[in-house]
Amino acid sequence: MYEKQIQEVTEELEPRLYEVSQYIGANPELGGEEFLAQEALVSLLRDHGFSVHTEVEGQPETAFTAVKDSGRPGAAVGFMCEYDALPEIGHACGHHLIGTQGAAAAIAASSLLEETGGAVYVYGTPAEETNGAKVTMAEDGMFDHLDAAMMAHPSSAFVQSGSSLAMDAVEFSFHGRTSHAAAAPEEGINALDAVIQTFNAVNALRQHVTPDVRMHGVIPNGGSAANVVPAFASAQFYVRAATRDGLNPVTEKVKNCARAAATATGAELEIRNYEYSYDDMQTNRTLSTLFTKHLQQQGVRPEEIHEQDGGSGSIDMGNVSQRCPAIHPYIRISRMPITAHTTGFRDAALSREGFDGMLLGVRTLAGTAADILANDDIRQEIRNEFDTATHTTV
Repeated sequence: MYEKQIQEVTEELEPRLYEVSQYIGANPELGGEEFLAQEALVSLLRDHGFSVHTEVEGQPETAFTAVKDSGRPGAAVGFMCEYDALPEIGHACGHHLIGTQGAAAAIAASSLLEETGGAVYVYGTPAEETNGAKVTMAEDGMFDHLDAAMMAHPSSAFVQSGSSLAMDAVEFSFHGRTSHAAAAPEEGINALDAVIQTFNAVNALRQHVTPDVRMHGVIPNGGSAANVVPAFASAQFYVRAATRDGLNPVTEKVKNCARAAATATGAELEIRNYEYSYDDMQTNRTLSTLFTKHLQQQGVRPEEIHEQDGGSGSIDMGNVSQRCPAIHPYIRISRMPITAHTTGFRDAALSREGFDGMLLGVRTLAGTAADILANDDIRQEIRNEFDTATHTTV
């Protein structure tokens, strides 16, 4: 219904969008340090009539929120912007495209508000690669009013929104007592032994968890010299499972592995979450079907759109999906196979083909939003599915 208007707005925006996406891509910033990216996206939104706030209580300095409100009743649709880069290899996950795409889709969708009513929101969410701001934004209830929250991730294929694994990032710090490892080993308490015993216990635990569970860790600190009993050692684990309810007892068992190691060695143990916990992604199927319909209307053949083959990673969009209807599909930016977090992915995301793929995402996201803004029946169907899935009522 609104495809022509969205197409015209996107074409008018195209030169600016290319400039913004290339600028962010050429100036990669780590999570929590994305000041240049924030400024570029905020400027773009303000230039198109959005009211923007860059001081978001409880969030990193590089977060922002934006809204364009018709002043009339209607749907509330939100778009997510990510814009943090990876160490050393820059935007090898294409977040410069995600940030630009989210802002652009919001601008295109907001051009319809005089006819549809309602409001369009944009969320600048820093540090997705580490302490994703969507986690604390969700905890603070910032998404609870939305009828739909959307983003699309670059990829080498079109993939429907699916699931992701819930994840806890747990750090175990063991404090022992130093001693000469040869002359007086009996006087030492070996913190590294506690770490090793923790790993051995976790490895034994693998026999007694469901197939969806993943437990993997590293030893950031293990001592400094072979002839000194290590007084301090630490281990960091990612523990994952298909759902939050399934993950919580597994994480507790992993913590018990560390507690047992501390008891056995005599070391003192500190436990903390060194990154935010991510909840599993609960795709709203009604919303996902709507997005897929618009993707096909943009010329993508049905056989090119794949279902997700299980969720093996963890994303902070999962936390959003627990608070409002949400999707996280994938948009093709390269016809050549590319793997995220590689220089090949980075180069594809900075290419003209990558940008054109992003524009397709803009039109598809905006078209999906248009249907929600214009059609109360669609909005209610999406809400009914969410309420049934989360056992909530409005």
